[in-house]
This record gives sequence, structure tokens and C-alpha cells, in this order.
Amino acid sequence: MTLWSRRHALGALGAAALCGTARAERFAGHYQPQADLLADGVWVVRGSDAPIGFDNGGAIANSVILASEAGPILFDCGPSQRYGADLSALARRLTGKAPALVLISHLHPDHALGASAFDPALVGALPGTIADIERDEPGMSDAMFRMLADWMRDTRLVLPGRRLAPGALTIGGRRLTLYAMRGHSGCDLVVKDEQSGVLLAGDLVFHDRAPATPHADLAQWRASLDQLSAIPHGLLVPGHGPVDRDGSAIAQTRDWLTWLDGALHQAAAQGLDMTEAGDMPIPARFAAMAAARYELQRSVSHFYPAIEAALLPRIDG
Repeated sequence: MTLWSRRHALGALGAAALCGTARAERFAGHYQPQADLLADGVWVVRGSDAPIGFDNGGAIANSVILASEAGPILFDCGPSQRYGADLSALARRLTGKAPALVLISHLHPDHALGASAFDPALVGALPGTIADIERDEPGMSDAMFRMLADWMRDTRLVLPGRRLAPGALTIGGRRLTLYAMRGHSGCDLVVKDEQSGVLLAGDLVFHDRAPATPHADLAQWRASLDQLSAIPHGLLVPGHGPVDRDGSAIAQTRDWLTWLDGALHQAAAQGLDMTEAGDMPIPARFAAMAAARYELQRSVSHFYPAIEAALLPRIDG
């Protein structure tokens, strides 16, 4: 869907919303993101732990602001042009400068569509992520427009103009180390801030929030978690959920993925259909994990057809 047609769609949605004035008023305004200081020149902007929805405007992913002499560096920029603009304004208030670089961890729209608030030349991603965005983002952004209506006004698909490479990157005196991993998506960027030791894990790590799996390869994801565990770091900022201050988030994410993989295969072997698999009991150790049932049911839709197909006997010889 083009921006032009999206605007027409928004107009239709706005007309339909006239029957509910209170609802129409709710999506006017700004996100008003808030920053929490983690270390010298490092702030986290927390997203909601709920699923993407109208009430949160799709702002469910964590973003990070890193101060540098050249201007702030942003790690992930949210779901829409409006969010990206608000995040940029927040970074300017904190540092006194306009953003110098926007890093995109992976293709998912809650992390990447805010790039439309920035000059593409300032937006950087790994080559694999750029290819993923070009291939898959149009369909995902259409879904965001359907769910979020006016929150998405003026949002457009922006391909990152800066191709990143693993290794050292220094921006305005801020030394970063970039890592190229995969598993949550086909290409996942991880960044370590060498000054503070803070590790920005993107969606390879979820903390007290069930992992989302729309483009996941669970075996590769667990291998990337092993790589993350081997990186010396202090605080860890997950893609979703609170900052990990005690070193538990990587293990928690691995635990969920391992359970999920085994549970789905066991459910298929027992002949459960997709609805029954989505309603299976969730272990008590995950009881406090936000969106657990929601993400289990989404994961069933992502993985179950292939698991069932692998179990069925071939009849074509």
C-alpha cells in the first residue's frame, strides 16, 4: 500500500470512527516517550510490554539513546513517523544535539518504521536487515496501518541508507562494537557500548515478556543466545521488557524457546490441533511473563503447520 492510498484508508477509518468520538480523540497527540538513565550518556526508552494495539500506538519495543560528540545515537526508533519524531525530540532535549545515527536492529515494524522521521542517510542497518525490510516490510506496515489508524499518519517505508558491518564503530567519540547474529529474524544487530558496558540485544532477548517468533529460527536463536552469553557486559537492554540488571534475561529467553520448541512438537505428536496447542498449559515458571498466552498462540500459527507436515506420512511414494 502506498502512502497515498494509506492516507485514503486513514480517511475512511476516520469517518468510521466518528460514531465513537472518544476513540477518535484518543489517537490525536504524541507518544511522549520517557527516558531512564542507565549509565553516563546512556538512556533507555521503555516500550509497553503488551502486544501491539491501539492503546499503545504500537510503541512496544525498547529504544536506547547514546550520547556522542556528534549527536545522539539511537538504537531502534519505534513503530511510526510520529514516534520517531518524538524520540528524536527527546534525544535532542537530553543531549542538546540532533541525532547523528539511527541503528535498526532488525526488520520488525515496531523497531523500524520510526525511521521515516529521519533522513535515510542517518539510518543504518546490517545488509541482511536492509534486504529483509525491502522484502517484507510493506506487508507488515500495511498491518500496522490497519491496527493503529491515525498513529501511523505520515509513516512511510524508509530503507536504511547506511550499510553496517560487524566490528568496531566510533561515532563522535562513542565506541561501539557491532555484532551480526540471527534467529529472532534473518539478521539481528547487537550493539555493545564499550564506554558503559551496556549491551543492546534487540529482540534476541526478551525479559519478563514472552518472545515473539514471526520470523524466528529457534535453533539459530538459541545459538545466538550462546554467543551473547560469551560477550562480557554489564546491563543488558532487551528488545522488550525491563532492563536486565541481574544477568537472567538471556537464560530466561532460552528457557522459553526450548520449552516452546519441545511443547509444540509434543502437541503435534499427540494429535492436538492448532487451537488445542494454543491452549496448552504454560509452565508455572513463566506465569509472570507478559503476553505469554498471546505469544504462544502466535507461535503455534508460525510453526505448527510445518511441524504437523513433518509428522505426516508421505503418500506419494
